[in-house]
Amino acid sequence: MKKIILTVFISLLLFSSCQYFEKQVPSEKDLLQKELKAINWKEVDEFPSVYGSDTIENKIERQQCFFEYMTQLIQHKLSVDTLSVLYPELDTIEVKVTVFPNSRIIFEPLFPKDSVAYDTVKIDSILKARLVGFPKINPAIKRGIPVKTQFILPVILKVE
Repeated sequence: MKKIILTVFISLLLFSSCQYFEKQVPSEKDLLQKELKAINWKEVDEFPSVYGSDTIENKIERQQCFFEYMTQLIQHKLSVDTLSVLYPELDTIEVKVTVFPNSRIIFEPLFPKDSVAYDTVKIDSILKARLVGFPKINPAIKRGIPVKTQFILPVILKVE
């Protein structure tokens, strides 16, 4: 009799304890939404880099190295042009740089909304003509995938 009661008790315990092992598996859509909300879309894991700056391990130093390199290279390419002669009041220009996942670069000058003192179309054409022949730039990386990035660089045209 003790064996039967013990067997029934163990059987009831086993059948009732199975409910504790059944867990609700979240749906694939719920998991995807949760993961998408967890991703910070405003930051990248690795900033764009050029040969030389890609060996720097520190993320902030690597970013700073890349921005300094790009600023100096743009200033050098524009220093041999007539931009400062045509527009002597223009000492600094902001350039929006777009680096695409395929390493292609686009430069776009940013002007104040009320700028009528200079011909923005002419400056844009000068920039497009001068800002060519850049070395290969490695695109930014987000979760192991190359992504498009945009940033604004202040470029000093006149150094006195």
